[in-house]
Amino acid sequence: MRRPTLSLAAIPLSTLLLTSCAQPAETGGGEEAGVGGGPAQNQLSIVTGGTAGVYYPIGGALSGIIGDHLEGQTASVESTGASVENIRLLDSGSGHLGIVQGDAADQAATGMADFEGAPVQTYSLAVLYPNVFHAVTLDSIARDQGFECFSDVVGTRYSIGDVGSGNEATTRQVFESLGIAETDVEADQLGYAETASALKNNQLDAGSWVVGEGHAGITELGTTDDVHLIPMCDEERSAVVDGYGGYTEHVIEAGTYPGVDEDVPTIAVWNALVVTGGFNEDQAYDITSAMFEHIDQVVDVYDPGEEYLVPETILNSPVPVHPGALRFYEEQGVEIPEDLRP
Repeated sequence: MRRPTLSLAAIPLSTLLLTSCAQPAETGGGEEAGVGGGPAQNQLSIVTGGTAGVYYPIGGALSGIIGDHLEGQTASVESTGASVENIRLLDSGSGHLGIVQGDAADQAATGMADFEGAPVQTYSLAVLYPNVFHAVTLDSIARDQGFECFSDVVGTRYSIGDVGSGNEATTRQVFESLGIAETDVEADQLGYAETASALKNNQLDAGSWVVGEGHAGITELGTTDDVHLIPMCDEERSAVVDGYGGYTEHVIEAGTYPGVDEDVPTIAVWNALVVTGGFNEDQAYDITSAMFEHIDQVVDVYDPGEEYLVPETILNSPVPVHPGALRFYEEQGVEIPEDLRP
């Protein structure tokens, strides 16, 4: 993934961005008809993530905008295992547009990690907001295990994330960058709700939540139990950011979650709304415009993302920008560099 060109600091609120739409995702990316050359699709499937995450309500907001404001078009939102699964669903034609983590999109395009030997090229309609790496545990467990830096999870019971999720993909990449083998932990693969339950029932020592900051699941856990976020120490952050995946340093500020009273240094990765190459160009353009006109509906379901949802955020795209979206951004005065053009 390319290094983000925008800081994770607040971006002006002026114009807000999200785009969505699709046409059937053809196996192999629909390249036969040329990027953007496929037929328009009136019934769209938006593949997202678990119902406890942020992707799902954002997908719901996109579905509502499409159905309410674009004549003859409807969209359904589907709960999935998130990023890796979503890219595979797009490639198989079972999904039409998907919300994914940038590292997973980059891995798919380059045929690495879960996509080794079977690359899938997708195209961005939008870059949304950063997913932040949370290493979540409870205060009592942190004291017992002596968690001071992330690498202290070696030898403990650790959830690397749901099968096929971006959470899993990011955790595996963090482990690789830090020289941690999966056999160095007692690994489990749980979704967010299951991770919270396992922590409370002493079935787990910690787990990854690669989610938008202010995630409701962590907040809810913090209202009933004393939450502890394991920091990434300086050398760890440098190793991850300098490694593969295009991550950036980030700080979870004190007070973001109940009981988290000190800043927590970590890393983050951008989320993108992607489609295959067969996504219809005119339809992509029309839906992008509709998203801008009704972006408040998206902000209503994920307020922390508001500061990032501006046209300039597309410069953080992990894959090329779709031609329909490209036309929209150029009309907004955003200069898309050559390496992000289809």
